[in-house]
Amino acid sequence: MHKSDFLFTSESVSEGHPDKVCDRVSDAIVDLFLDADPVSRVAVETLVTTNLVVLAGETRCSKDITKDQIEAAARRAIKDIGYDQENFHWENSDVQVHVHKQSADIAQGVDAAGNKDEGAGDQGLMFGYACDETDVLMPAPIHYSHLILKALADARHAGDLPGIGPDSKSQVTLRYVQDRPVGSTSVVVSTQHDDNLSQDDVREIVRPYVEKSLPEGGMCPEDEFYVNPTGRFVIGGPDGDAGLTGRKIIVDTYGGAAPHGGGAFSGKDPTKVDRSAAYICRYLAKNVVASGLSRACTIQLAYAIGVSKPLSLYVNMHETGKNNEEDKLAQVLQELVDLSPRGIREHLGLSRPIYERTAAYGHFGRIPNGDGGFSWERTDLVDDIRSAFNLS
Repeated sequence: MHKSDFLFTSESVSEGHPDKVCDRVSDAIVDLFLDADPVSRVAVETLVTTNLVVLAGETRCSKDITKDQIEAAARRAIKDIGYDQENFHWENSDVQVHVHKQSADIAQGVDAAGNKDEGAGDQGLMFGYACDETDVLMPAPIHYSHLILKALADARHAGDLPGIGPDSKSQVTLRYVQDRPVGSTSVVVSTQHDDNLSQDDVREIVRPYVEKSLPEGGMCPEDEFYVNPTGRFVIGGPDGDAGLTGRKIIVDTYGGAAPHGGGAFSGKDPTKVDRSAAYICRYLAKNVVASGLSRACTIQLAYAIGVSKPLSLYVNMHETGKNNEEDKLAQVLQELVDLSPRGIREHLGLSRPIYERTAAYGHFGRIPNGDGGFSWERTDLVDDIRSAFNLS
């Protein structure tokens, strides 16, 4: 039986979290290659630890991208995050580049040739989700978790948070009544700070950013507001914990409120359906909810490496649809959008350097940018979906 009254929790991590540093660096490399050649192939992973950055992976590009350029892109990304600490410094850390050319075996399966269309860059399944809990059609717990850390990061970059470092985490628990969020029951924020700040100091520094990120009246009880609950968070970032690309896939998506196919996004060019198909799934689900056809929608796509057509399309309106004609909706969506890897890339305009900005604070629930960034957040299918289902 469906449970309509419950507590649900999601977390976010900041751009300075070690894993997010890696996502940012990997996506900076993706953008470097796509800026040089829009049909570049990139699959680059990053590892960070104390004063060390290691990049490894495969690329293909018509232009000559040197190891020095890759290293420079990595250092610039780390500098932009704000790492100039003694044990992790954008300028002084050892950056090792172990990037080589893409496997010919993978290339022949993915490349278009003769009558064969461009195939998927790997097998796998991808999910997209949308719901009407927030104005950006995202689940509320992950949305508010992101907002808290983004507010802190913006203030830090503006120079308004002296003593607060780049590494931070948030966690928001919301109470749901009849499937609707009604307020938070607990909020956790852990943030790196200078040695001269006490736990109480950090608590009061953080408080206004939490309060402004939550809906009016949505703040948790005072005894459930946890800031740096270990008491101290001076050693942070890659000096405090090693990081790897792709370890925060639930933070990147829906905070656990929806399924995840398992593939990470960062470091991958848009021929990799782990990334592009997850984006089109979100795009389709968001347009369904934005059209008013349902209050929530999950979309799944599945692919085989080297095969252009999706193996399956699954639609679930979670019994919130006006008619719950999910089979018809699946057909309509396939008529509206070409779901081949090439079709997805062209429909969303993905072959451009728009990925570094996605590496923190979620790939979804963002505002579409004028240069094509976050194009999967557009709601330009709404009229077509409404017409197909005779919605006034």
